[in-house]
Amino acid sequence: MKKSFLLIAVSIFLFLPRNAKSQINEDKVGAWYMYFFNTTFKESPWGAQGDVQLRNWNLAGDMEQLLVRGGLTYKPESANIKFTLGYGNVTTGTYGSDKSTTGENRIYQEALFPVQLGNRFYTNHRFRFEQRFVEGHDFRTRYRYNLSINIPLNKSTLDENAVYLALYNELFVNGQRAIGDERTVEIFDRNRFYTAMGYVVKPGLNIQLGFMNQTTDNWRKGQLQLSLHHKI
Repeated sequence: MKKSFLLIAVSIFLFLPRNAKSQINEDKVGAWYMYFFNTTFKESPWGAQGDVQLRNWNLAGDMEQLLVRGGLTYKPESANIKFTLGYGNVTTGTYGSDKSTTGENRIYQEALFPVQLGNRFYTNHRFRFEQRFVEGHDFRTRYRYNLSINIPLNKSTLDENAVYLALYNELFVNGQRAIGDERTVEIFDRNRFYTAMGYVVKPGLNIQLGFMNQTTDNWRKGQLQLSLHHKI
């Protein structure tokens, strides 16, 4: 248990806010609309997972990113951990009236393992390594660590009709500073802290509505998030 709380502390506090100039209106709330799915191929340890996310600088209309991602999963029978090898395609928009976009292709590997604390704290630890092919940049890599916690409120378990509190914090660290043409980025890429209320519609189908604060090296911004989580 001490190790889990140490990971929480590291994930939340292992960065310093920056005071860089930004042309983004940090007071304007954005919105992310997301669909996540995962499935298992019959009784085998193999499966698939993926997500589609439409991210806006505002509530709708000013696209920040369109992300489509999917991967092949493997869960060993002898260990409570899931491995994923996946691919993502990202289209990133420009803030404001400028409609120009940049593209990114991304390969990633991740390990996801749950740890239950007591009777009501359901945590997941996710470690992800990304290889990024960003338009106009040299080859880039990034490391990510996500700690999520779901706490049922009206029941002791996350079964049908359960209302729950969902929290997560994710830290992003760049694998290198140089990105081409004598441009550099910071080692700290960004941090996301999220809190939401969730509802279990039925086994394998959850919905969440929450708010995320995202801090990058250049700006800090809040986003509403509406997400559907589907186990097929």
